Amino acid sequence: MTAELTAGQARRIMLTAQGLGRRPQGEPGTRHLQGVVNRLGQLQIDSVNVCVRAHYMPLFTRLGPYDRALLDRAGNSAPRRVYEFWGHAACLLDVGLQPVLRWRADAHRDRPWQAMSRILDEQPHLLDKVRGQIAERGPLTARQVEHDEQRTPGSWWNWSSVKSALEWLFYTGELTSAGRNSQFERRYDLPERVLPKAVLATPTPPEDEARLALARRAAAALGVFTPAWLAEYFYNDRSQTAVVLERMVASGEVEQVGVRGWSAPAYLWAEAARPRRVHVDALVAPFDPLVFDRKRLLEVFGTHYRIGLYTPKADRVHGYYVYPFVMDERVAARVDLKADRRAGALLVQSAWREEGAPEAETAARLGAELRRMADWLGLADVVVEDRGDLATALRAASGSSVLAGEVIS
Repeated sequence: MTAELTAGQARRIMLTAQGLGRRPQGEPGTRHLQGVVNRLGQLQIDSVNVCVRAHYMPLFTRLGPYDRALLDRAGNSAPRRVYEFWGHAACLLDVGLQPVLRWRADAHRDRPWQAMSRILDEQPHLLDKVRGQIAERGPLTARQVEHDEQRTPGSWWNWSSVKSALEWLFYTGELTSAGRNSQFERRYDLPERVLPKAVLATPTPPEDEARLALARRAAAALGVFTPAWLAEYFYNDRSQTAVVLERMVASGEVEQVGVRGWSAPAYLWAEAARPRRVHVDALVAPFDPLVFDRKRLLEVFGTHYRIGLYTPKADRVHGYYVYPFVMDERVAARVDLKADRRAGALLVQSAWREEGAPEAETAARLGAELRRMADWLGLADVVVEDRGDLATALRAASGSSVLAGEVIS
């Protein structure tokens, strides 16, 4: 007989599997960082820096204020705990996943993008030249690699052939990232000079076993899930994921369950904790593993969410760079945040309460979390602008004043 979960039980299982509501006492250290990496497997990278870069925020969400240098060291120096590659998107991944992602790098070789296909045809020796520069002088950014070519005008990316070659070698695993510089430029290097020896020495598993390993990590990170969400977590093929899901069910690692109100069959990671209650106060970045799958967020939490960043200004509902606020087992609010570093303020450009969330409690708990975030970012003030149906209550709860002026465009 298939077990049945309530929607509330499913939410609590997922939040716990994602590591929310478990902040440590005292200052978080390397052990705590490693625990989050083990749990999530990946931290998405994004170039937007309106408030704080995307890969730093999931650790704050789960650990509270921590030293961002911990993550910088984890990805920029030995012993490396994360490495840069493609998970569900461009991510800092648990370095232990590198062997089970080699098949993805190999598969990329058969799918060059159009400009790269032309380079491979017209400049067959360019890859060797670029690789040789990195081997001799690396780690190097694209701007540091010697070349005579002028950048092609008019392109949004404005990539030169050398930049394309570097990205291709990274995409296919022949180069890796030795970290990012202060301008957030990738520093390319040879894998044997970056990745731990134990990782490099790990045999490459067959593709079906690698997909199984990824599915296990995704299942543990989600706790409860549909087949589509399991595939999406590391951006795997759905038909291949269905095959490994059957194997996990047969082995007892996963069991099929019913979740009241869900529209698709559900599965439960057998080792997932099943708490009766959770206490969570968490601002969640737009690319956090809890929310990057927007369909999953809607099904589990009933929250229709769009970041706003990719929407024309006139069509934005909640703002430009919007953070959901999770309070216990619900998404209770969302806020459009910007770090005004010159003014030393965390700007709440709009604040919105989700339907059914208690206004006073939401404002009080959200205000406290915004204060923690401001302190973490080294910002003296939290300033709430007069936009959104929670703005007045949030301003009163946090003691903030109104900031006049335009929101970010």
